[in-house]
Amino acid sequence: MSDDKKPQIKRKYIVRILSTDLAGNKPIGHALQKIKGVKFMFANAICKTAGIDNIKITGDLSDVEIQKLNEVLSKPLDHNIPEWMLNRNKDYETGENKQVFGSDLDFAKMNDIKRLQKIKSYRGMRHAAKLPVRGQRTHCNGRTRKGKAIAIAGKKLTPLKK
Repeated sequence: MSDDKKPQIKRKYIVRILSTDLAGNKPIGHALQKIKGVKFMFANAICKTAGIDNIKITGDLSDVEIQKLNEVLSKPLDHNIPEWMLNRNKDYETGENKQVFGSDLDFAKMNDIKRLQKIKSYRGMRHAAKLPVRGQRTHCNGRTRKGKAIAIAGKKLTPLKK
């Protein structure tokens, strides 16, 4: 078969996987990372489990391959993805290992912080006071929090003399 007679595959510019629009001109290994809750190692494991080369362009995937990716992403433990790769190991409410995506990930994180604040743990109190939680120093760094500057004690502005 000559090159002229090969069937032309129409490239899709947007591919919808797990209710997220992915760019069709990127490799699938990179495009999967745009889904909230999927990072580099997990994306590579998903591609390998689904039998898709992770450098294949996302827009060139067939509908069967997209369905296989959705299936593996929705139930990774059924497809032999290791438990340590999942982002919710031993979930507090259910005790099971699972992978959470998108707005469910935000909701679970928010509930974890609320639980820490409710039991008045050290981490919960640091979250409530909007201070660094993981032992960072606050003497010289960390003077801004979410775009708001914190005043520095001892330094006062003097008006300019005219």
